[in-house]
Amino acid sequence: MKAENWKAEILCVGTELLLGDIVNTNARELSAALRGMGIGVYWQSVVGDNPDRLRQAARIAGERANLIITTGGLGPTYDDLTKDIVCEVFGAKLVLHEEEAEKIRAFFAQKNREMPENNLRQAMLPEGCTVFSNGNGTAPGFAFTAGETTVIQLPGPPREMRLMLETGVIPYLRGATDEILLSRDIRIFGLGESSVEAKLHDYMESLTNPTLAPYAGTAEVRLRATAKAPDEAAAERMLEPVVAKVRAELGDLVYAVDEDKLESVCLRLLKEKGLTFAAAESCTGGLIAKRFTDQSGASSAFMGGVVCYTNYVKHHVLGVPQETLDEFGAVSAQTAKAMAEGVRRVCGSDLAVSVTGCAGPNSDERGTPVGTGFVGFASPEGTVVKPIQMGKDREWARVYAASFAFDLIRRYLTGCL
Repeated sequence: MKAENWKAEILCVGTELLLGDIVNTNARELSAALRGMGIGVYWQSVVGDNPDRLRQAARIAGERANLIITTGGLGPTYDDLTKDIVCEVFGAKLVLHEEEAEKIRAFFAQKNREMPENNLRQAMLPEGCTVFSNGNGTAPGFAFTAGETTVIQLPGPPREMRLMLETGVIPYLRGATDEILLSRDIRIFGLGESSVEAKLHDYMESLTNPTLAPYAGTAEVRLRATAKAPDEAAAERMLEPVVAKVRAELGDLVYAVDEDKLESVCLRLLKEKGLTFAAAESCTGGLIAKRFTDQSGASSAFMGGVVCYTNYVKHHVLGVPQETLDEFGAVSAQTAKAMAEGVRRVCGSDLAVSVTGCAGPNSDERGTPVGTGFVGFASPEGTVVKPIQMGKDREWARVYAASFAFDLIRRYLTGCL
């Protein structure tokens, strides 16, 4: 079947999802996987562990979708109803699948535990179905067809669902789909979503396959170029001119393609050039250090940081002159310059960044407007300071300031500072 002919619905079962006790990550991961195969997800539904409502949700899905994927309710207990009710709705007969029954028995034997008999409910599967074994648990998943509808049922625990999706569902659906969707994520920092859209509006409107769409992130913009093609190589060829066009229009505002974070770009470039950096952080409160050290291998490029939230620490640890603080204040270009140079000296790094600003919700003792900030960058060639407007939302301001600091590192390392 052509990918465009699939109309998929994801039906997630579990009262805990409705109550907000857990986040529904299964729907997100399933949607992303289906998109990668060119299959459109038209509906997502969540229903609790209630037989009548589950039966109604399954019937509605069957009326409008020809690919239905459920998660949850495949366990051995009395409230694990998904399999029984969905199979009832679609007329699938449940029979004991002896091979899966043996796997369940072996699972308990390996752990030296007696198997409760109700666990064999998990081996009751639709007659003639395709079975997806559970590498992280006991409940198998499966796929069956009812007329022109394909039904796939998966366990609810994300660890179990994710592995089954990768090893079972994706290969199964690829065998039934003759097209793929391939996307390239073009990452932009330094221009808002509306400005990006304005620059590329006519070009985006002219595209049909591939397509190009903007998505606003926190303090940055992502452009997703997507091509539908018979295979990956053909899709890559279709996407190359789109990526080239965006780069030509936006220049060094494009910080990466298919790398999802500014800090990961910085880590890669720092490693390539054998350089290190340090950070002096006031209003960001350690966010630069946190984001960078979240990455594996960060120790090869990050010497350390100082959270200098007070003038005392700025002066006594980083050596910011007291007269600079007295004359210009903590939120000033002069202080940002001294902070960057001070942390570079203290940490012995090749490069350094500093951030100082008024993140709000109130002005500082000098009446500095909320959102005012300065980012410093120190290197062997000297120090530059950039004024920034961080906005009035405290959390957004901190994220933006940290991203701006990473972007200065990126620009220096790529020769466009």
